[in-house]
Amino acid sequence: MTEMISTREGFGQELLELGKGNDKIVVVSADLEDATRAEYFKERFPQRFFSVGIAEQDMVGTAAGLSLMGLIPFVNSFAVFLTNRAYDMLRLDICYNNCNVKIVCSHAGMTVGEDGASAQCLEDLALMRVLPNIKVICPADALEARKATRALVQEKGPMYLRTGRAPSPVITKETDPFIVGKANILCDGSDVTIFGCGVMVSQALQAAQILKKEKIEARVVNMHTIKPIDAKIIIESARQTGAVVSAEEHQAYGGLGSAIAEVLVQNHPVPMEMVAVKDTFGESGTPEELLKAYHLKDVDIVQAAKRAVARKRKSNA
Repeated sequence: MTEMISTREGFGQELLELGKGNDKIVVVSADLEDATRAEYFKERFPQRFFSVGIAEQDMVGTAAGLSLMGLIPFVNSFAVFLTNRAYDMLRLDICYNNCNVKIVCSHAGMTVGEDGASAQCLEDLALMRVLPNIKVICPADALEARKATRALVQEKGPMYLRTGRAPSPVITKETDPFIVGKANILCDGSDVTIFGCGVMVSQALQAAQILKKEKIEARVVNMHTIKPIDAKIIIESARQTGAVVSAEEHQAYGGLGSAIAEVLVQNHPVPMEMVAVKDTFGESGTPEELLKAYHLKDVDIVQAAKRAVARKRKSNA
């Protein structure tokens, strides 16, 4: 049976391990460390943990100052609070000054579930990737979230890590490489490429199995890094399969799909379909109910892949 662990759990566990060997790592929190799992670090290293209360803007400014002292600050909160409420500070305090601050946001996407529209951040990838100097990562599972957390410490400069609340399948292996800016091909195919990030990678793999039964061979690519986007693998996949689908737990505007489309339109345009939230807010429900209601399931990826393949065949006719 596939192990189910949330990506926020992977982050929290790895941050604790990193703290044991690097005393420059500090955490600044806005009263949600229990939900983001930064509480593991707090319990072990209280002297390196700073709580500012429910004040996301203050948290970001404090972290910027700590980074200028040579420390490696992690800030953490819900995605909807940190990327929306503190955007000006993220832009000017951290990105403009190219501060070595690590921004970790949990409870992103539709799978926040029962908390409803006010807590379901569906625009964070778009908001963050447009800022200069920052790198944006959305891991596929808890194991990859651990690797991404390690990368945050190894890489210099601002970095954004998107994690989720709901347990999701662990689909990667410990031996799988994780390099910021370099996507991983999880299965190969010649008819269509499905690019996914976050929880949608597991849905993409399931979609590939369904498509295979219908004689459509789908390549599945784990696009864990949204910025810098892996243009090489996007162009190569477009040339080799001739059709593309993007799958993300995010608005259709400005996220993974848009980043891929920007590469394709400048280098190798092919038929493309986007599986994403279609310009709407969410609602309350279980993660599974919401993925189904907002057409973010494997069957929706299957239909998108069929549309892309049909368009390819029509253009080649």
